[in-house]
Amino acid sequence: NTGTGKTLMARTIAKLLNVPFTIVDATVLTEAGYVGEDVESILTRLLQAADYDLPKAQVGIVFIDEIDKIARKGDNPSITRDVSGEGVQQGLLKLLEGSKVNVPPKGGRKHPDQKYIEVDTTNILFVAGGAFVGIEKKIGSRLNSASLGYSKETRQHVEEDEVLSYITPSDLKSFGLIPELIGRMPIVTFMSPLDKKALRAILTLPNHALVKQDQHLFHIDGLTLSFAEEVHDYIVEIALVYVLAARVFRSVCEAILTDHMFDAPGLDAKDIHITVD
Repeated sequence: NTGTGKTLMARTIAKLLNVPFTIVDATVLTEAGYVGEDVESILTRLLQAADYDLPKAQVGIVFIDEIDKIARKGDNPSITRDVSGEGVQQGLLKLLEGSKVNVPPKGGRKHPDQKYIEVDTTNILFVAGGAFVGIEKKIGSRLNSASLGYSKETRQHVEEDEVLSYITPSDLKSFGLIPELIGRMPIVTFMSPLDKKALRAILTLPNHALVKQDQHLFHIDGLTLSFAEEVHDYIVEIALVYVLAARVFRSVCEAILTDHMFDAPGLDAKDIHITVD
């Protein structure tokens, strides 16, 4: 789901491994010949991350973000072209399979007079991630499909937040990814929604946690900002209601602190303590 840290996890892996690593966005990719980026531009980014060191780039890792945005838009073969959908998936096939691809070194469109770099993608690891909004319905309908004939098959009850753990390639196919693409990405897994404990840790523990950022802003004005322990729990509760995970923290903190930010410089008191009330 959104806000569970897919891209952050990719970035962290990139920090730990000593290989070229790039995160590319699938939303800008279009079919060859249309305005937008060709699928080869993915490898251009990888070359840039490796400082154009070809042998190094050929053992790199590419994280394709927002892969669900290039899903096939409709089931019926349409008269109008699906420019940023199925065509892009078909363009990705050769890349993922492992072949020699001509990559324009500066990115952009392929021109006849442009020098190409030939990249062998056999040992490049491709990882793709996306939010796949609405795929739970497809999984749910498959799990609860009525049995045919006379066999009375009892279905187990599945909790709402556990639905994703039952994902199979067939669900991705019904979502709009083509079978060839799914076949070239053999491992399908999911990320659990963040629970209260994880959300609270994100809010308070990191060096650049939101609470610490706000405290620093007040510190610039010579004020000490502190939160009651229950306030952290309250913010986490709201985040769970909004179902936007960690991204909602900023809007909640802004709502709590905006008035204080305007009043603070003129206050006599130098301590601001936020309670649940």
